[in-house]
Amino acid sequence: MKILVTGGAGFIGSAVIRHIIGHTSDEVVNVDALTYAGNLASIKSVEDSPRYCFERVDICDRAALDALFALHQPDAVMHLAAESHVDRSITGPAAFIDTNIVGTYQLLEAARHYWSALDARRQQAFRFHHISTDEVYGDLPHPDEQSGALPLFTEQTPYAPSSPYSASKAASDHLVRAWRRTYGLPTLVTNCSNNYGPYHFPEKLIPLVILSALDGKPLPVYGKGDQIRDWLYVEDHARALHTVVTHGVVGETYNIGGHNEKRNLEVVETLCDLLDEMAPKSHGSYRDQITFVTDRPGHDRRYAIDAGKMVRELGWQPQETFASGLRKTVRWYLDNSEWVEQVKSGAYRDWIDSHYSVAGTQQQAPR
Repeated sequence: MKILVTGGAGFIGSAVIRHIIGHTSDEVVNVDALTYAGNLASIKSVEDSPRYCFERVDICDRAALDALFALHQPDAVMHLAAESHVDRSITGPAAFIDTNIVGTYQLLEAARHYWSALDARRQQAFRFHHISTDEVYGDLPHPDEQSGALPLFTEQTPYAPSSPYSASKAASDHLVRAWRRTYGLPTLVTNCSNNYGPYHFPEKLIPLVILSALDGKPLPVYGKGDQIRDWLYVEDHARALHTVVTHGVVGETYNIGGHNEKRNLEVVETLCDLLDEMAPKSHGSYRDQITFVTDRPGHDRRYAIDAGKMVRELGWQPQETFASGLRKTVRWYLDNSEWVEQVKSGAYRDWIDSHYSVAGTQQQAPR
């Protein structure tokens, strides 16, 4: 297959591309606008592959998308391009509306126009895979508030988004399903739990804690740190996504989770303990840097995914436990200081600006 991956320079997108090039015979067209969190250094290990090419394109640019489809003739789309940070969506929701809703609409229309012109065989084989989040479901009962067995998110859980980010992703999910129902576009949707692992932009909890701890900065924890998330190692997620686009049933939704429910404070304390072991301070513990801060508005209390459908129907299971995945993650950040420093300083942005044209125009990277 030739797969067009949007957002391929981002955290999850880059893991998907590394998996496809490293473990399959498929080709990849990486489509990314290279906004602040997009970093081509995250796919440096595969950039010389003859099965990979890069196009700097904004998914809100319909003309550029049409040209991409005409040029590359993909067999499938994996749509990961999105604004994805809850805190930033609260302070500046406009970018989330533009990218996550309008961008998804433009991509759907470009894909539909391209798909409708294919011959019958290729039409039947084509797939549009939309990658979403468990945050569209809102939150679940917390063990501090309810005894006994606690519910999990399933593919039938009603949507109840809490933040501008999750609302924009919920809207994009609905658009994808509407294009399936109304126009017949062969779509699939996946909703995942919190990802972690290598190459994660340091605005999210786990990389932020690791890098702030090493810099001697406070480690902020919202409220009491009792919010619960299900954690999924990003390389396990990448395997799952490729399994869905190649073997999933058109029109279906698949929830992907890591079976690792952890309180945020437990995650931070575990990271501190790993750093105490792997990069000890001259005195004291990294736990001394934990600082409790005012909780953010509308903070969801608990997320937890039932990934049973992925296991039963597609044979996928996570390979990493939270303990093994978190240890690998800390080791990666300790061993990749050059990537970290470029991201923290913004130096990689200067390289991108000098090598690639402005977002919204096509430019294929040298192979």
